[in-house]
Amino acid sequence: MWFRNARVFRFTKPFDISAEELEDKLQADAFKPCGPQETSRQGWVPPLGKHGEQLVHSAGGYHLIALRKEEKILPGPVVKEAVEERAEAIELEQSRKVRRKEKDEIKEQVMLEMLPQAFSRNRRCYAYLAPKDGVLVVDAGSAKQAEDLASTLRKSLGSLPVRPPALEQAPAFTFTGWLNETIDLPAAITLGSECELKDPSEDGGVVRCKGLDLKADEIRNHLDAGMQVTRLALTWDENVSFVLDEEFGIRRIKFGETIQDQLDDVDADDAVAKFDAAFTLMTLELARLIPGLLEAMGGEDRSAIIEE
Repeated sequence: MWFRNARVFRFTKPFDISAEELEDKLQADAFKPCGPQETSRQGWVPPLGKHGEQLVHSAGGYHLIALRKEEKILPGPVVKEAVEERAEAIELEQSRKVRRKEKDEIKEQVMLEMLPQAFSRNRRCYAYLAPKDGVLVVDAGSAKQAEDLASTLRKSLGSLPVRPPALEQAPAFTFTGWLNETIDLPAAITLGSECELKDPSEDGGVVRCKGLDLKADEIRNHLDAGMQVTRLALTWDENVSFVLDEEFGIRRIKFGETIQDQLDDVDADDAVAKFDAAFTLMTLELARLIPGLLEAMGGEDRSAIIEE
């Protein structure tokens, strides 16, 4: 159980929930497959998949959950072709032109007829609640996907006081300062070989660099021209590599050999025990990484957070 991404939400007031209470709340919105005439449906599923039945997997005070979304896939060209065929048949039979509004109605009917035979696409999005750390962490590549899970969880629980962390200074300001050396790079952070630079002007361009020395002259020339760094590859404590973006989205996470060696040392033969060990190691590492990154980025504005 390794997250590839980490979208962080901060609890804005003390929040605690037991695994049992969370399980009860999620059961009311457990996943059910799409009906014959439904285009999509989502709900909570066991994080352990076929190895578990519970909707919550807890270890060390961290609660892992999984949201499954099923979508019926109707290929656009197939639908369009069927609509055109029906429209042409009506025009020939009734000697009149089929207008756009009527075509839209035909399209709706075609889609309803095709849905029962449509292929289904299923996606799972994982997240864990860490009440003691004051965060919800979602394995999502985009802010929208993470917010969708948070909104669904809020609906299931009735209340979920979270928001993305508010930073004291803009990430792009910090990233740019690290590369042009106006801000000291924290000792725990090592620069990678990838970045994204944007011209802040209204019609400004974007430069994406991969496999480069980020202190090279060609990068410095872009910075001297006023471009800002909006995405940056980093390694934390020589143990976790990732790409950090200007929304504080932690993407393409790779855990280092030290963590993998710890997992290999776990005396566990069955899949559930291995899963549990990996989840524990991952959450402990992210519990170090997230606050460390927030501090390295200039600190978190906690003025709107109600402390205990």
